[in-house]
Amino acid sequence: MTDDQTFMFDRAAETMPRGDINALQLGRVKRTLERADEKVAHYKRAFDAAGVKPDDLRTLDDLRRFPFTVKTDLRDNYPFGMFAEPRETLIRLHASSGTTGKPTVVGYTQADVDLWTNLMARSLACGGALPGDIIHNAYGYGLFTGGLGAHYGAERLGCTVVPVSGGGTERQVILLEDFASRVICATPSYALNIAEVAARQGVDLRKLPVSIGVFGAEPWSDALRTELEKKLGLKAVDIYGLSEILGPGVAMECHVEQAGLHAWEDHFIFETIDPETLEPVPDGEPGELVITTLTKEALPMVRYRTRDITRLSDAPCSCGRTHRRILRITGRDDDMLIIRGVNVYPSQVEAVLVGLPGIAPHYQFVVTNEGPMTALRVEVEAAPDAPMDSAAKAAKAAEVQHHIKSIVGVTCEVEVMETGAVPRSEGKAVRVRDLRK
Repeated sequence: MTDDQTFMFDRAAETMPRGDINALQLGRVKRTLERADEKVAHYKRAFDAAGVKPDDLRTLDDLRRFPFTVKTDLRDNYPFGMFAEPRETLIRLHASSGTTGKPTVVGYTQADVDLWTNLMARSLACGGALPGDIIHNAYGYGLFTGGLGAHYGAERLGCTVVPVSGGGTERQVILLEDFASRVICATPSYALNIAEVAARQGVDLRKLPVSIGVFGAEPWSDALRTELEKKLGLKAVDIYGLSEILGPGVAMECHVEQAGLHAWEDHFIFETIDPETLEPVPDGEPGELVITTLTKEALPMVRYRTRDITRLSDAPCSCGRTHRRILRITGRDDDMLIIRGVNVYPSQVEAVLVGLPGIAPHYQFVVTNEGPMTALRVEVEAAPDAPMDSAAKAAKAAEVQHHIKSIVGVTCEVEVMETGAVPRSEGKAVRVRDLRK
């Protein structure tokens, strides 16, 4: 095994002293910059325009002198212009849905797939999965990286995989019951959907063997974690990744503390910046997450702006892992809404809504123009056992509106809808309907 493919069961890689991590990162990032400059025309032009070259990096702090990479760079070089390896040497292509323009295309060599597989196995073990477990994989397969990433990693860990993907929710419940899976992998919104369908079928998921939920692919709050753990009777852990960097398995929350994602610093460098000034922010302060890959072959990424807002923490974890932690992703800076002059992330409102008495954990935001201002209507569902007469709905809407105003600071309209009225997710939830012209 090469130096660039630390195996998942190498516990020493997860518990390295900080000085060893930094030394490893410095050597690897130098090679990444050299490969990007030599093999990717985009990076050659970007480095030249910024007046930097790979030899200018002598310390990790010098990485800040190099330009950022953004999603439009991948779209501008569609489909294969960002690859550092010939297309015919790649064994896999994934792509985004391309709903906002051309899709972003990512490629993998065999070594990249091996790396991804190992890091996903490491991540699943970090979250509490064990060799021999049955893993119910409800992440979507196909061009989306979630399904295959979890699948390969679970097999590498020595688990039995149920590759059910998304959809067919009634069948998902049957399989969870019949196969006695110990781990479920899904988006948190779809996991809630499964729990709701199970309840309608008379199946109490809390009585099944499933005890670990690996949830990711969309921002979710601690309030939603509490709801998931209550409805499914499991321990809910967060997983982080994005296709441009690797896929899922870039960072993982441990089942010991459930207090932030262990960021795999032996394969990535993590920074946080102010998304407006682009200057670094101190660890512990909120900022946009920026990631540089250290060991990828086909698609090296230098200072990729993820648009995810989070904080980095050096606080020690009782699980013994020494890699820095990415704290809860609160949203994306391009998802932020400005409602009557107030900056609002959907996840902030979610944290208020989930768990409120009489309200189901399903919601959607409708954004419209109201003269020169932007207006927000929050559509929520009444809980199945809540009263649904007009007076009760009006009173509950006023209560929810007051909670959002008090905690988030934004004035919005609230509509309490009947059970089942908010669209359910079989993958990533659509939380915002933007009707502005």
